[in-house]
Amino acid sequence: MKISAIIVAAGSSRRMGFDKLLAPLAGEPVLKRTVAAFAQCDAVAEIIVVTSPERYELVKSAAGEKPIQRVDGGADRHDSVAAGLAASASQYDFVSVHDGARPLITPEQIENVLAEAVEHRAATSARLVTETVKRSNEAGFVTQAVDRDNLWLMETPQIFQAELLKRAYLAVAEKNERVTDEVSALQLIGVATKLVQNPSPNPKITFPHDIAQAEELMK
Repeated sequence: MKISAIIVAAGSSRRMGFDKLLAPLAGEPVLKRTVAAFAQCDAVAEIIVVTSPERYELVKSAAGEKPIQRVDGGADRHDSVAAGLAASASQYDFVSVHDGARPLITPEQIENVLAEAVEHRAATSARLVTETVKRSNEAGFVTQAVDRDNLWLMETPQIFQAELLKRAYLAVAEKNERVTDEVSALQLIGVATKLVQNPSPNPKITFPHDIAQAEELMK
């Protein structure tokens, strides 16, 4: 089974204060490490990076011999995913969507999620919540506990039957919805996504201290 891999890397990094996708992570740009992980996965047939020309030029070599192309992003994340989806080759039955700012994803976990997507049509990498969770008021004081049973943190990649994801994104456009991930898009058409526990750290680089923490996880 071969898949088309869309890597979303069109964000402005406003919260970071600098371009987090080109920030050095153990000597290589964050986005370059992300591209390399998909290039090393046998199931990936093509890589589509939704990003700026400047970023693309600095990371495209990580694809090696794998076909890779760039498309422009949109105003919101779901616009960027839609642009990547439009560029993906039609012969691949499954599409993977991954955040460019998650550079610690492994080829093994990509394969794990794909296996579940083949069986269930839709699957995502995720992590069970194990910590105690509390809800606060606007002043930052605890107001109640949150039951963590069956509570998960969403990750990427999220992998779907290509036609299913395209149908979901038509619903996003028709309903003028703003979705933060593809699982939410699938929910709009009544399709549930299989959660696949990730045994490896897969943090999203968002703040400056995330770089140092990711480097520690790589040791």
